[in-house]
Formats: sequence, structure tokens, C-alpha cells
Amino acid sequence: MFDLAAIARALGEEARRFDVDRLAVCDSTNAVLLARAEAGAPSGTVVVAETQTAGRGRRNRAWLSAPGDSLTFSLLWRFAPATAPVGLSLAVGVALAEALSKVGAGETALKWPNDLLKDGKKLGGILVELVPGTPHAAVIGIGLNLRLPAGMPAELRATSAALGIAGNPNRLLAALLTELRAVLETFAGAGFAPLRAAWMARHAFQDAPVTLLSDFAPPRVGVCRGVDDDGALCFESAGRVERILSGEISLRGAP
Repeated sequence: MFDLAAIARALGEEARRFDVDRLAVCDSTNAVLLARAEAGAPSGTVVVAETQTAGRGRRNRAWLSAPGDSLTFSLLWRFAPATAPVGLSLAVGVALAEALSKVGAGETALKWPNDLLKDGKKLGGILVELVPGTPHAAVIGIGLNLRLPAGMPAELRATSAALGIAGNPNRLLAALLTELRAVLETFAGAGFAPLRAAWMARHAFQDAPVTLLSDFAPPRVGVCRGVDDDGALCFESAGRVERILSGEISLRGAP
């Protein structure tokens, strides 16, 4: 499905910013790239896989991946040592939404902290992992549904969406990388703050009732008031707004 020469052509001048490697099969592009990062791989290294056998999302959830069904890749980005990657997954979400809009994939929405939605259903996910011993270097894993697999369980299909557009996956990957480069350079210079307005404009649950789910506490119902300049969720309950930072919390729409 992927051709390195075609990706380079689609990237044009941007190609010099990336070192793309295509794998027919791997366990997880994030796992592969984390190992390469620890061995000194440069910023801009990309691993894209036709098939992942152990793809994962946040909280170690499985990500189904098969040739033609999804676009799964990971990008290594090394920031300046003083950079704190707070709000990075939200910044990446902005880049994905902007890129998909530019290639004619329609409008998408963002759900805190790392989901891309289409028509209220999950279209893609983001998994950011910091390189061990190098907290200013991040491996950014991205999975997008190109089409829903025939064997997808019915309960998962009911909450999932696919791009539903015919197109060249090489050009799609190039478009995503180009937008990611622009957003990551903004993030490197000033953090999430200058990207907050773009994220809020696509926020799926702005001022809507939501439920916070945690493995360690009972569900909580409140109103989502967006995010702050650090990418923290602003959650209003009982007349009080609090900042939610934990990545072990999931957000759901409430009745």
C-alpha cells in the first residue's frame, strides 16, 4: 500500500525533514520507533506499517490494523531540552484535523485528550510516548481508519468511523506529515497555547454534559468547558471548574 518514492514525491520539499521507513509487518510502530529513538534515530524519523500485530492505543487498548484498512505510523520528534511536552497529544490532534480537511476528507472533531471523531464516532487515535531517559523526545503514534474491517466486532463498529474517501495513501501520509511538521514547530516554540483556539474550534464536547471514567474512582458527571493553555481539561461539577490532567481518565458524552 505504501511506496517510499511516492511518499517522497508527495512530500516535495518537506521530504528533507523526514526519514520514512515502511514495514510490511511489525508488532507496534511505536515500539519499533522507541527502540530506534533510544539508539539515536534523528528527529523526523517515521515508521509506517502495512500491518500491526500488537498495535495499541492509550491505556494499552488494542488497535486493529490490516493492509488497506488503516493508516498506522509513528513519528519521532526531538524538542529542545527545556521543552515540556505538555498538551502534545492535543497539538497533534489539531494537525491531523487540519490535514484531513485540506485533502477533502471532510470536517472532523477532537475529543480530549487524543481522539479524532467523525460524525461523533472514533476515526483515529493518538498515542504519545516519551523516549526513556530523554523526556523532551516523543514518539507520536497515529492510527486512522481508512475503512472498517469486515471482521470488526459489531459493538466496536457501532462506535467507529472511517474516512470513506478514495485516495492515495502515500499522498495522505505526506499531507499528515507536512501538517504535523508545521504544528510541532509551533509547539516547540510556544507550547500548546497558540494552538488552543484551533483545538477548541473542533472540540466535540464544548459546554456539553460529559462523564469522566477512571479505573480508580467512580464515574463523575459534569460539563466540559474546554481546555486551558496547558491542554488540561476544564471540567465543571457542582459549580466548580477543575483542571483534569490524568491520562488514565476517559471522557464520554453524558445524556
